[in-house]
Amino acid sequence: MSRPPLHDVAHLGYVELLTPEFDKSLWFFTDVLGLTVVSAEGNSAYLRTWDDYERHTLKLTGHATSGIARVAMRAESPEALERRVKAVEASGRGIGWKDGDPGIGPTYAFHDPDGHVMELYYETQWYADSRPAELAPALKNQAQAYPARGVSVRNLDHVNYLAVESAQCGDFMVDQLGARITEQIQLDTGRVSAVWTHFAQKSYDVVYTDDWTGTAGRLHHIAFRTDTREDILRAADIALEAGVFIETGPHKHAIQQTFFLYLYEPGGNRIELCNPVGRLIFAPDWKTITWTQAERAKGQAWGLKTIESFHTHGTPPVG
Repeated sequence: MSRPPLHDVAHLGYVELLTPEFDKSLWFFTDVLGLTVVSAEGNSAYLRTWDDYERHTLKLTGHATSGIARVAMRAESPEALERRVKAVEASGRGIGWKDGDPGIGPTYAFHDPDGHVMELYYETQWYADSRPAELAPALKNQAQAYPARGVSVRNLDHVNYLAVESAQCGDFMVDQLGARITEQIQLDTGRVSAVWTHFAQKSYDVVYTDDWTGTAGRLHHIAFRTDTREDILRAADIALEAGVFIETGPHKHAIQQTFFLYLYEPGGNRIELCNPVGRLIFAPDWKTITWTQAERAKGQAWGLKTIESFHTHGTPPVG
């Protein structure tokens, strides 16, 4: 039985994604996925989904290669932030405090065991306090007017890292950040090759899967949630018309039961559009679900067989 999450980390805040094709990637996130540009600074643009309450959801940065620069998570309170910082510092993986991005207060940076950069913060600017009048919604309990552009993804959902040792990273998420492992894959050798972790009632927030190349610090995908499963079917048509590469889907995962579509944005990063159909975890005594190697080999709950690139493609590319 896995212990309940500590709830010191409230949720994923935002992701900084790297792209060697900045203009094309910006087009993808705005015109195809429907994100809104909040501001630009240097070689970066800050974008948001229409129902994330914070100022931005994604920092897109032009770079020599693709991949993920960092993931930022908001703490539950100033006290929770201090507790998690002390836990990370005790692990020896801390980088230190820094000024936050626009709209973000003091931020503590650190590495996970695989070398991915993560950040913790509490102080944040609510988008509703600064949004332009033309983006005001009809409903006051919504952060922004529905964009009705492209897929119009609603929220940032999760991040799936590649890692040399997924189990070690999962332990770090549990011990230092207070997460809980909801599901995992265990090979016949006993090795845990993938872990799904969560902070609150959503079934997963940060995922680690073993990198077949043995390379540290890479990304499998970032995922955005749609309102409905039908939105994902519509997204496939939108991607087709826009000339966006569809890797696989729409299908339904067996693990976590997510309905999905995987695309490659022009910079080469894999993007998942997902809908978990309202699946939440309420049980304080939730027992980690372990999938065997044979069960995982069966592939999806339904849909086509998992294609080879799903297990081999990651960013930045290697070899």
